[in-house]
Amino acid sequence: MSPLKHWLEADGALLRLRLARPKANIVDASMIAALHAALKAPLERAALKAPLERAALKAPLENAALATPQPALRAVLLDAEGPHFSFGASVEEHLPDSCAQMLASLHALIVTMVEYPVPILAAVRGQCLGGGLEVALAANWIFAARDAQFGQPEMKLGVFAPAASVLLPYRVNQPMAEDLLFSGRSIGAEAAQACGLAHGVADDPEAAALAWFAEHLQGKSAAALACATEAARAPLRRAVRQRLHEVERLYLDRLMATHDAPEGLNAFLAKRQPEWEHR
Repeated sequence: MSPLKHWLEADGALLRLRLARPKANIVDASMIAALHAALKAPLERAALKAPLERAALKAPLENAALATPQPALRAVLLDAEGPHFSFGASVEEHLPDSCAQMLASLHALIVTMVEYPVPILAAVRGQCLGGGLEVALAANWIFAARDAQFGQPEMKLGVFAPAASVLLPYRVNQPMAEDLLFSGRSIGAEAAQACGLAHGVADDPEAAALAWFAEHLQGKSAAALACATEAARAPLRRAVRQRLHEVERLYLDRLMATHDAPEGLNAFLAKRQPEWEHR
């Protein structure tokens, strides 16, 4: 079964994406691939439709049906089944033999989300950790349930969070980003809203996100939203493309050559305390 459910609603104006492997909703290779494919599908359909629309304009009588206005995507809502948004990425896929492929695919997904032509909203319940939080950070806004917990626990495993190292300083201030990245601690929904990590806190974050979409995005021009999204996110887009490559190389070339990174990952999988050698 697919780890992701996806559908269009609001007459095609809203793409719904739902992580569908509770309770952990691990962001592994199959989940990353499913998210990437679901995000690209509406854009590919629009690209295929464009030549037909141009043909309809050239020959309106013969192609009158093709000229009929079509629903236009105006936002994406990402949420999850079960009590938790995501426990994070697959620890097994972080091991030295597989982490290069895992990072490349996750970072390609992050780039796709950051460069997406319409806003992305994320609705988070329960734990939102590690790679799950990195995916949420690539959205424009995060709506949090009151029980939501946000954290980048990678440091506890002797590694760091590459995508979050790039994205967090754009969401919160630099000291707060370093707090979460270096300590590995989690913060609750109220603290996340106070520091700018969460856009809002609600008993039902999906309903809050849907209401925000209906009030602020659904009636807008998709063309104008695409231009506004590109304009507002231009610095982030440039930084993500450049910095993701840099931190990926740091992770693969330096971190994974240490003793402590594989030790921490293997200790987690073996459910034992890591034995750090600080090298």
